[in-house]
Amino acid sequence: MCKVIICANQKGGVAKTTTTVNVGVGLARAGKRVLVIDNDPQGSLTESLGYQQPDELDITLAKIMEWVLNEEEFDLDAGILHHKEGIDLMPANIELSGVETSLIGIMSSETVLKEYIEMVSDRYDYIIVDCSPNLGQLTLNALVAADEIIIPVQAAYLPIKGLQQLLKTISRVKRKMNPKLHIMGILLTMVDYRTNYANEITEVLYDVYGSSIHIFENVIPMSVRAAETPAEGVSIYQHDGKGKVALAYEELTKEVVSHE
Repeated sequence: MCKVIICANQKGGVAKTTTTVNVGVGLARAGKRVLVIDNDPQGSLTESLGYQQPDELDITLAKIMEWVLNEEEFDLDAGILHHKEGIDLMPANIELSGVETSLIGIMSSETVLKEYIEMVSDRYDYIIVDCSPNLGQLTLNALVAADEIIIPVQAAYLPIKGLQQLLKTISRVKRKMNPKLHIMGILLTMVDYRTNYANEITEVLYDVYGSSIHIFENVIPMSVRAAETPAEGVSIYQHDGKGKVALAYEELTKEVVSHE
């Protein structure tokens, strides 16, 4: 059985893409077959995996979604790129924003990504989707397709306050469109426990959400080394395998696998 996990938060800069890359590669290192899908017109995941000019790619998620929407037949290998660290990538570029606009008002437009994922799911143990930093049509598609959600949240006041809207949207999708949708957990990222502020924010998070939503025990620490990885096109394991961020993502991956 393939498990579909999405990394979602309508706030940008909370390490959604970094988490998608490192959980994906972490799962591949554990012997799992993994596809990561870039569901963001900015193409951050695509760039982070070494494709620095996403707009030059011929086949991306935009083209795939158009084909699915128009019920056209296509090769299931189309567009999939193989990364040297053992994961597959369905890339994205700016064309995806045009697709998002075209989805508005079309019947069953929220199931397009789900249809594609169902076509390729027998090839993978895990499919991880990196979402846009908003709650538009693309994120809605991801929520409808997902089994589990990881919500990366920066250890700061405003990102935690912004969780309310996301949780309302998740609840609505679960009620009306995807009853199997489940929050795997809230993941604290860019944490600097040398400051009182980070400790206070963590306490607030547990006070407000701890009783109703799982909060991952493993937090992702603040690190300059982690910030360098997108430019290298590799995971933190390749870039700084003995560092604290690599160890944190390794432990997080074990938590993800324990949910099987």
